[in-house]
Amino acid sequence: MAAPTPLILCGRSVPEGPIVLLTGSTGGIGYETARLLAAGDVTVVVHARTEEEGAAAFQRLVNSGADPRRLQPAVADFSDLRQVAGLAAAIGAAYPRLDVLVNNAGTGGTGHRTLTPDGHELTFQVNYLAPYLLTRLLADRIGASPVGRVVNVSSSLHRAGRINWTDPSWKRRYNRGAAYAQSKLALTMFTAALTELEPKVREAVSVHPGIIATGMLKHYGHRSRPAIEGGEVVARLADPGAKVLDGCFYDGRLPAKSAAAAVEPEAVEKLWRLSERLTGLDRRPS
Repeated sequence: MAAPTPLILCGRSVPEGPIVLLTGSTGGIGYETARLLAAGDVTVVVHARTEEEGAAAFQRLVNSGADPRRLQPAVADFSDLRQVAGLAAAIGAAYPRLDVLVNNAGTGGTGHRTLTPDGHELTFQVNYLAPYLLTRLLADRIGASPVGRVVNVSSSLHRAGRINWTDPSWKRRYNRGAAYAQSKLALTMFTAALTELEPKVREAVSVHPGIIATGMLKHYGHRSRPAIEGGEVVARLADPGAKVLDGCFYDGRLPAKSAAAAVEPEAVEKLWRLSERLTGLDRRPS
């Protein structure tokens, strides 16, 4: 059965100004980031997992005062890599360039090991393999922008992670927290990889937006700050006019030290090649 076609509402002219694709825009940090970006001169591609969630987020953003001409809904379920590829194709067809890609969509995982239709552990695919594939497939559009930035929304918990090289989908000894930490370590390593291995991407950063009152809170405890504060952190890095430190890990608004494994050159390249195999990019014509 063919994968569902991601929804892109593009039957109208796109306003002048920068274009930002923000994954996971329907709630929490993603929603607040979209609201803040749309308040400026940025056109925000508002990504949702389903059409219903996307329509609801679009209406909430408009009700909050966002200009509907600055919002472009898009749909893809990141647990299905065919939909991720479809989203990239739709974005590529709709826009000649993409100024900023914010890889924000994520999951805290489940209490038991869950496989996606692609055969990968759910947390690893949604939090890492899907953004990896989306970024690689959109590299030409990102490279067409004078900004050409990727913002990976990571976590301070990446420091507790390790890449399970022989068993990244946790066939043995699955642990929800370890799977989450692995996925965020991989995403932070991907930031370093983009600066070294993907010349079409001009800038790449990763960020821990803070301990925020979202569905991820259970990984940190019970003390948290409102989602708007996390949105402000991500929106600043996603602002095409803002200056960022290429390859940097930010803890909130400030540059911080990432895990040593996140910038170890051999491990970073090894993960890049493994990700190519797991997403099928190694089988695509060059």
